[in-house]
Amino acid sequence: MKKFLLILVALLTIGYLLFSAVYFRSLARSKLCEAFEVVIEDSSRTQFVRTSDIERLVKRYDLYPVGKSFGEINTLAIRDTILGNQLVESAEVYTTPGGGIVAAIRQRKPVLRVISDHDGSFYVDQERRIMPVSTAFTVYVPVATGAVTETLAQGVLYDFAMFLNRNADWDAWIEQIEVRDNGDAVLIPRAGDFTIVMGSLEDYPVKLSKFARFVDEGLNVVGWNRYSEINLKYENQVVCTRK
Repeated sequence: MKKFLLILVALLTIGYLLFSAVYFRSLARSKLCEAFEVVIEDSSRTQFVRTSDIERLVKRYDLYPVGKSFGEINTLAIRDTILGNQLVESAEVYTTPGGGIVAAIRQRKPVLRVISDHDGSFYVDQERRIMPVSTAFTVYVPVATGAVTETLAQGVLYDFAMFLNRNADWDAWIEQIEVRDNGDAVLIPRAGDFTIVMGSLEDYPVKLSKFARFVDEGLNVVGWNRYSEINLKYENQVVCTRK
């Protein structure tokens, strides 16, 4: 008899727990969503993606959750829709105990801006991927112009942009990278009324070291306004064009 009572109590407890789980789950699913919060990482520094952009995108596909029951809300569909924005790197959508939905978003991070004669204007992000420009925000990164293809931008120009990113002095000094039709890369500095012909960028560390020596031993002696072009493309020499 005692054993029977123990089994009966256990069964009743299990039944209560199952009923409670189903009941409260049903209650939670019928509860209405009261808020939709968009949290954008690094929004104080980069504003490619704005809260209003995400809200409009979600509303366009009839996925805006406010006023809907949680049983109607598909957080995975909201996430996938947000990821359709090419300026978004990642997104996580989840419910909160307070009865809301949060979309936590990380923006893509460009390292190079390209204004190409062939392929238009675009960014290259830190993963070497092409990303579109934003009409709402422009970020300060190295700029490459001229005969730039996507392949070139994702290759040696990306490597050079990352070098500048790691070397603040060079990054502050070089304003623009121009690629001529013959393939020569030309640096346009912020200081000095001249251009620096690099030729290929494949061996840019050697050429920049050669230019640094030339500045110390040449430009600082004869003056920065004597030459219109400084050519570093030839091995073991610096060829200058006088104004």
